[in-house]
Amino acid sequence: MQTYDTIIIGAGCAGLGAAVYSGRFKMKTLILGKMVGGTINTTHIVENYPGFPRIGGMELANKLKDHALKYDIELKEEKVEKIGKQKSIFAVSTNKGKYLSKTIIFCTGTRVRKLNAPGEKGFTNKGVHYCAMCDGAFYKDKVMGVIGGSDSAAKEALLLSEYAKKVYIIYRKEKIRAEPVNYKKVIDNKKIEIINNTNITEIKGDKFVNKVIFDKPYKGKREFNVDGLFIEIGRLPVSELANDLGVKTNEKDEIIIDRESKTNVKGVFAAGDVVNTKFKQAITGVGEGVTAAYSAYGYLNH
Repeated sequence: MQTYDTIIIGAGCAGLGAAVYSGRFKMKTLILGKMVGGTINTTHIVENYPGFPRIGGMELANKLKDHALKYDIELKEEKVEKIGKQKSIFAVSTNKGKYLSKTIIFCTGTRVRKLNAPGEKGFTNKGVHYCAMCDGAFYKDKVMGVIGGSDSAAKEALLLSEYAKKVYIIYRKEKIRAEPVNYKKVIDNKKIEIINNTNITEIKGDKFVNKVIFDKPYKGKREFNVDGLFIEIGRLPVSELANDLGVKTNEKDEIIIDRESKTNVKGVFAAGDVVNTKFKQAITGVGEGVTAAYSAYGYLNH
């Protein structure tokens, strides 16, 4: 069985960025990921990636993939199930095979955070969704709710406003935390209204969602009619595989890295949304991925 110089686990922006540089460094590289492009695929429009003032998320992902594949690397859409270490070599098992590598770069990203309100699970894909890019078009001329107050929640609401007749952003605090440019777009959009200082305690319906219950009255009522909900309340790091190798994580389960994208385990590096950096963007993830590839190259040639 051949041994790779590095296996990059995760094929999102960070993983593809790492692959561009591991390819340039002539490292024998394998990228493993369930979905090429990762989270950026669910972003409708990207306006903050240098060199592209406005580009679709999927288009950006495809450009990163095409760039990485210009080098002599391998990309396989496989799910990594287990990682072990045999002396100085890492053994990576997927749903389709087993691979060996001298180094590992974790770019495993995040998964959606659930609201965990009564009714959420039962109405998932029956009015409860987590990706407006994927499912927003089904709600033409409907009344929609977006739960959350982040920049991602604001962008979900803006996309939904292209289909729905009304979009309510339901946020538990006083003011949503969107980037200024997106906050202005939300405020200027006549279809969007913000309900602040409010939590959803239950999601109700028949075959599909038709109402939610608030923790306090809104315009005199706690029941509020909606045709669907998009939940955007943050994401959770996918760091379980790293934990199995003894990689240290913080209280949020994010992989702890230094400025060189190194973890506490020799030969193991990490980048992107899964790591303990505060500001998480496609461009910062790519930068961390590039740094991880450089550090892996240095490790192999030390």
